[in-house]
Amino acid sequence: MAPVAIVETRYAVPGWGFGELWRQDEVVLAHDFHFGPVSDTVPDARTDRSGDVRGGQGGELIGRFRAFLHGEDVSFADVVLDVEWATPFQGALVEALRAVPRGEVVSYGELAALAGRPRAARAAGALCAANRFAFVVPCHRVVAGQGIGGYGSAGVEVKRRLLALEGVEL
Repeated sequence: MAPVAIVETRYAVPGWGFGELWRQDEVVLAHDFHFGPVSDTVPDARTDRSGDVRGGQGGELIGRFRAFLHGEDVSFADVVLDVEWATPFQGALVEALRAVPRGEVVSYGELAALAGRPRAARAAGALCAANRFAFVVPCHRVVAGQGIGGYGSAGVEVKRRLLALEGVEL
C-alpha cells in the first residue's frame, strides 16, 4: 500500500499575511491564515515546504483565497473538508456556517439554531474559536448578540476588514 501524501502549501497575500493549506488529494485537512506582515521567507503559493511545484486543487484554491482577500466574490462551497474529527453537532455547525451567504452575518445563537440546537451558542463560539478552515468555514460572519464579537488573536479590526470585503459594516 502506498503511503498517504499530505501536502502543506504556504502562500503570502501582501497586505494581509500568509496562509498554510494542508490537503490530502482533493480533501482539505486544514487551512490557517496568519494575519500580519508578510515575511520574505514565505514561499510562493505554488510551492510546498520542500520547494516542489504543486498544482491541482491546492494552487487553484490558493488563488481563490487570494481573490477573496482582494474583495472578489469567491465561493468555497465545493471545497471538500475533512470533518472526521467533528461530533455530529460540530459537523452541523460547519455545514450551517458554510451556508451563510457572503455579505450576511449571524449571531452565535442563530448559528446554533441553524445547526439544530438553539441553546448552544457557546458551543458555536467554541467551534469558531478553533476553526481549522479559515475562510472556507467563514467564522468572520458570526457576531455576538450585542456587537461584533471577537476574532481570536487576529482581533476585531481584522474581522471588520473581512466583513467590509463583503459589504458588511459593523
